[in-house]
Amino acid sequence: MTAEATAHTTTRATAHATPEATGRATRPGAAAKPARWAADAVATMREGARVRLDYSAQSLWRVDRMIEAIRRERPPYAAVRTVLRGFGAYAGEVIVRRTGAEWWATGGEHWVRTPDGRLWDPIDEARRCYGGHGSLRLLCRDATGPA
Repeated sequence: MTAEATAHTTTRATAHATPEATGRATRPGAAAKPARWAADAVATMREGARVRLDYSAQSLWRVDRMIEAIRRERPPYAAVRTVLRGFGAYAGEVIVRRTGAEWWATGGEHWVRTPDGRLWDPIDEARRCYGGHGSLRLLCRDATGPA
C-alpha cells in the first residue's frame, strides 16, 4: 500500500490523499490513459469476442463473466494484465459516465473519484476479479449508490 493510502472506506472504495494535495494531475490529464484503455477493451471485445460493451452498468455483468472465463483457463497473470487493466478502466468509465465522477492519478495509479468524494479503484478490482475475489458490477453498484 502506498504512503498515500490511508484506509478502506468500504471493501472496494479506498480513501487516499487527494491528488491536488500531492501536486499531481487530475482530470483531464488523469482521464486520458484510462479512457483509452477502456476504449481499447470495448474494441477488443467487439472485434475478438463479438461482445458489445455500451458503458452501461448492465454491461459489467458481461465483463465479470468474461474475467471469470479467463480465470478458469488459468493463464499467467502477466498474459492477462493488460486485458484486466482495460476491463477495470472500462468499469471506471461506466462509473464516471453514470455519476459525473472524475479520474484521479497519483504515482502511476488511477482511481475514480465520485462526486461524494469517495475514491474507487476499478483497475485493482479487475485484478481482484481475476483472483476470484471481486466484481466490477458490484463495484459500480456501490460507487453509484448512496454513500
